[in-house]
Amino acid sequence: MTYNTITALPSFSNIRLDAFEAELSQLLQNNLALLKKLTTQTVSYTWENLMAPMEDMDEKLQKLWAPISHLHSVADSEELREVYKNSLLQLSDYQMAMMQNTELFHAVEKLAASPSFHDLNIPKKKIITNAIRDFKLAGVHLNAADQKTFADLNQSLSQLSTQFQEHLLDATQAWTYHTTDSILLAGLPEHAISAAQQIASQKKLEGWLFTLDMSAYLAVMTYADSEKFRQDMYCAYNTRASDQGPHAKQWDNAEVMEKILATRHQMAALLGFNNYAEYSLATKMAKTPEEVIQFLRQLSHASLEKAQHEFEELKAFAKTQYNATHLNPWDIAYYSEKLRQHAYDVSKEAFRPYFPDTTVVSGLFNIIHKLYGVTFKAIKNADTWHESVTLFEIHDDAKNSVRGYLYLDLYARTGKRDGAWMNDAYSRRQLSNGDIQVPIGFVTCNFNAPVGNDPALLTHDDVTTLFHECGHALQHLLTTVDEAGVAGITGIPWDAVEIASQFMENWGWEKTGIDLIAAHYQTQEPLPISLFDKLVKAKNFQSAIQTIRQLQFSLFDFRLHLEYDPDQADQIQRILDEVRAELFIFPIPTWNRFQHSFSHIFSGGYAAGYYSYKWAEVLACDAFSLFEENGVFDPKTGQSFMQTFLESGGAKEPMDLFITFRGRPPKIDALLRHHGIKLTTAETIHG
Repeated sequence: MTYNTITALPSFSNIRLDAFEAELSQLLQNNLALLKKLTTQTVSYTWENLMAPMEDMDEKLQKLWAPISHLHSVADSEELREVYKNSLLQLSDYQMAMMQNTELFHAVEKLAASPSFHDLNIPKKKIITNAIRDFKLAGVHLNAADQKTFADLNQSLSQLSTQFQEHLLDATQAWTYHTTDSILLAGLPEHAISAAQQIASQKKLEGWLFTLDMSAYLAVMTYADSEKFRQDMYCAYNTRASDQGPHAKQWDNAEVMEKILATRHQMAALLGFNNYAEYSLATKMAKTPEEVIQFLRQLSHASLEKAQHEFEELKAFAKTQYNATHLNPWDIAYYSEKLRQHAYDVSKEAFRPYFPDTTVVSGLFNIIHKLYGVTFKAIKNADTWHESVTLFEIHDDAKNSVRGYLYLDLYARTGKRDGAWMNDAYSRRQLSNGDIQVPIGFVTCNFNAPVGNDPALLTHDDVTTLFHECGHALQHLLTTVDEAGVAGITGIPWDAVEIASQFMENWGWEKTGIDLIAAHYQTQEPLPISLFDKLVKAKNFQSAIQTIRQLQFSLFDFRLHLEYDPDQADQIQRILDEVRAELFIFPIPTWNRFQHSFSHIFSGGYAAGYYSYKWAEVLACDAFSLFEENGVFDPKTGQSFMQTFLESGGAKEPMDLFITFRGRPPKIDALLRHHGIKLTTAETIHG
């Protein structure tokens, strides 16, 4: 089998923004013309004369659009933003023209009903059945007037989601905290002080400049002795893009959020669903809203009492040790870190010197090599969007072939969206000449950049974040499915897409994994066993609080889309308040506007699907328990996991893959055990 070479990689340096919209428009016109030809000149439909040409069309569009879409997230500019917005309008119209094309829908239906369908392989059959489902979810069965309404709503939703994210980015980057008072820095780790000084210097300012980038925000909230500093930072961060805080109403997302919910509700109603939650579940593992609510409340029932106990423990500690009689939200991370150090004699910062980014990345690749037999090779002088980005070729050692390419973009900077994520650039697919196009992916994080001559030093939380995103990347890059529509992460139900990522985090906690990723950046000494033991003992510190926090987000998201009523006002805040009351741990200020920056559900793919993190975590923990039984680097178990979850893409149902791998349906006990939460019943869930 012949594999494509590096020449198939996307080009970033040759992008011409001034010509992009015209180029996109021409491509979309060509695609629609070809589509008309396919559906009017063919009598007997086959994969070769219908689906294969459409896959070629999709591939051309993906190769044109992927670099621009990616740059909008990692290297935004005014010119790029305008091109991106205008292009989204074109793409929205095009996608609706495709998905509401009655002739195309009937052509695919005829193919599904033809004798040739039964001779197709599993991936091709899955693509066809998914296509029929997606046609219906796009309103292909609606009358002409309702089709147009649905298309208009879809275009509006795309614009609104972009607007939400742009408001959030602008609000995040507009606020800074400049100081020349060194006393204010008391308690902060050296890396945070150096980074703030470097940012100030870049702005030609004296002293230190703190931003709302996650790394800076967490450093202040966790370590700054100044309560006023923490309060200012908390207020600015938790009122971003809202009617509150230092930039009140300047980039307020309130109206955008309301419009997003109303638009989603209208789209779902047009298709005959009672609400957007039902519409969302049409493509997920969970089949009914009741199943999701029951799952979330099952976990909350197991976790809430322990979470409340953890907070009472924190209050007692703060009062006894620091005479803090009342804990505000901006005090919780600060005193929690003090309690962690008191209880386990360890600070998160103690691990930074042992996790230089280069060592962590090299060790992570070594872990992947041990598990799956692939090697990561850095590509020199690669065409990237920033000098700090690195490109790697993934090489299959046994087959002596290339499996794919991965771009790593690890550091926070201006113009880059906050958070961490993995995106696919190109999917694996078999070309018409028989060659295999290998997949290409992006892993993006926002760690502190290197300061001076020192490497970037990561926290253990940063390490697990990197492992998580690379878990997503492995599912995209190691697929052996040759049809792009269900290769890699494409076609996987959204509530199963986090299985591979959360599964990969486990090697960041195992001694044999830590030994491969940790070495002191100055002495090269391994992580001392005393520190490792403290890391493990502290693993489940306030784990129930963190679990309840995730369940709050999940229940808020799902209830919001399940219960939305276009005739009621202020539903977003009301439902959020009700969820916080139900899963109460500590009070939140009335002016907190967390929801205005909840990009996962308002501009990401997690609307009525944030529960997916916990849903998938159950399967991920239970899958890893087999490694705990057989050995965390057991080659047979590693190959089995790769062949089921990582290579199968979206061609097979995740539950079937899990049962094949584990030999039974999933249970909740492994997740609770991993979080140190006492198990009362080992109920089987999902299945």
